[in-house]
Amino acid sequence: MYFVICMGILKYKWFSPTVLCCFLCFFIAFPGQARAGEIDEDQLGAWYMYFWSTRFKESRFGFQGDVQFRNWNLIGDLEQLLFRGGLTYDPKAIPIKLTLGYAYVLNGEFGRSSSNTSIENRIYQEAAIPQKPGGRFHLNHRFRFEQRWVEKQNFRTRFRYGLFINVALNGTELIKGTYYYAFYNELFINGEQDIGDGQEVALFDRNRLYNAIGYCITNELRFQGGYMYQITDGVNKGQIQLGLHHSF
Repeated sequence: MYFVICMGILKYKWFSPTVLCCFLCFFIAFPGQARAGEIDEDQLGAWYMYFWSTRFKESRFGFQGDVQFRNWNLIGDLEQLLFRGGLTYDPKAIPIKLTLGYAYVLNGEFGRSSSNTSIENRIYQEAAIPQKPGGRFHLNHRFRFEQRWVEKQNFRTRFRYGLFINVALNGTELIKGTYYYAFYNELFINGEQDIGDGQEVALFDRNRLYNAIGYCITNELRFQGGYMYQITDGVNKGQIQLGLHHSF
């Protein structure tokens, strides 16, 4: 639905920063809001994110990573603090980016008064395949395999596939001054179900569905604000997401 509205804004020349801001506020606030007075794990949360990437001059190698501060609520109740980074390689012959990386994850329990946290260490391998089918559309398929060491659990693995789509709204390229619509859907599958100490998890881990509006501040820096709905085996939860995407 959001994609149709964006196309309508563009087609009928309604597009303006004011209209865009009103639309963004509506589509962030409307879905998944917790009712007044509700205090439970599926209340609206928020993720604040910074993504970066760089490439060595005259080389196929580079680095990329992200820092994410995730809250059970809008702010103040830590859900997760994540630091992730990896070495990238872009083969010359085919359009693909390969990454070998590491992530440090600090997990917090629900509840402002909770001081219980746990640590997870991950190693991951990733293949990202960009596509540009034409016009305004920019696609990326991401396959990720994670090896996970979580406190008080056995060694675990997880498989992830994400489809990412950016649609330029007032141009065809994601360059300075361009507004764009962003969508992604990512599926997570657990490699093991028995995780030790009598604990079991489902084969299906989670699915994330995301819609956002973005703006290219420069050719190298983009801002996105959007809403993600996450379905897990235990809790379904909406998240506001605010993020910076930076290449240098």
